Amino acid sequence: MNLFYSHSPRSYTKVGNWSSTVAAVLLLTLALGSLLPTNAQAHESANHASIAKSEQHKQQSAFYRFEVGEVRVVALSDGTVPQDLHTLLRDVSPSEIDTILNRAFMVNPIEASINAYLIEVGNRLALVDTGAGAFFGPGAGGKLLDSLRSAGYRPDQVSDVLLTHIHTDHSGGLVDAQGRMVFRNATVHVGQRDVDFFLAPANQKGVDGYDKAYFGQATKSMQPYVKAGKVKGFQSAAEIMPGIKAVPTPGHTPGHAFFVLESKEDTLEFIGDVLHVQSVQMARPDITIVYDVEQPAAKSQRETQFARLAKDRHMIAGAHLPFPGLGHVRKESSGFSYVPTDYRNRVVQR
Repeated sequence: MNLFYSHSPRSYTKVGNWSSTVAAVLLLTLALGSLLPTNAQAHESANHASIAKSEQHKQQSAFYRFEVGEVRVVALSDGTVPQDLHTLLRDVSPSEIDTILNRAFMVNPIEASINAYLIEVGNRLALVDTGAGAFFGPGAGGKLLDSLRSAGYRPDQVSDVLLTHIHTDHSGGLVDAQGRMVFRNATVHVGQRDVDFFLAPANQKGVDGYDKAYFGQATKSMQPYVKAGKVKGFQSAAEIMPGIKAVPTPGHTPGHAFFVLESKEDTLEFIGDVLHVQSVQMARPDITIVYDVEQPAAKSQRETQFARLAKDRHMIAGAHLPFPGLGHVRKESSGFSYVPTDYRNRVVQR
């Protein structure tokens, strides 16, 4: 304001009459006013800057819809967690890990996705894995329900939960922070060998060096569904619902399983934790991780499944592949590689 009123009216009258001077000043004010922020604009700009600053480390919930034949599937993000590969991977040195990561333009520690998948099958809604829930604490996982709601679904609509295995980052989302069932209308389908291993009272203090936390957390997430009679275990390959088959792939855990979805000419395999670190274990499937209950069996299972998936050319959905975790396995002269699927953002006619 001082810019326009620092001179006396008399100084303006020397240039012309008073009315013309006032008109000139008003025009100049309007012109500059369009360039300079008002108090309200300045306040709004500062407010936006404050919001941008406060939100700069937050991500929105994430989901991705796609089709497998005539079946709609939705990838859901539960968030990500950091992984120190130097301490987690087995049968490989830190320097070897760093060399492999460098080729993938990555450095240790890496960030691992936690993915889940929703499948619309007729009038049923199946959820493959449930994320970590509140077990990892604030800021690490626990975003599944936000992603589910953002995609337009409610937890009470889920009719079936398909657990690739009972580790916490796959079963933790079954319950809330108070231990109550989140998917109260769902039946939980999981390998019976995992139920027997993780929920056995005799194993709650740990087994052969495998930490007791795995068992305590599994019991906390699964027990409400066991008590409600909502857990169905399978011992061998079985059709869980039309077009979806459970295929046991033990190694990572005793009851680990793939879920295979087939529709028309398309096949999608939900591979759970046969793979944890794509950048390392695709190139070197012989490398295991501390999370594997049976290290030699996990290594053998990974090598066998990778070879088959590369030959069959089936699409995979990986729990820890970079979100949305969809792609193919390709055989290389040494080891394998991962080829992510094309991203699609348009309406698909069904």
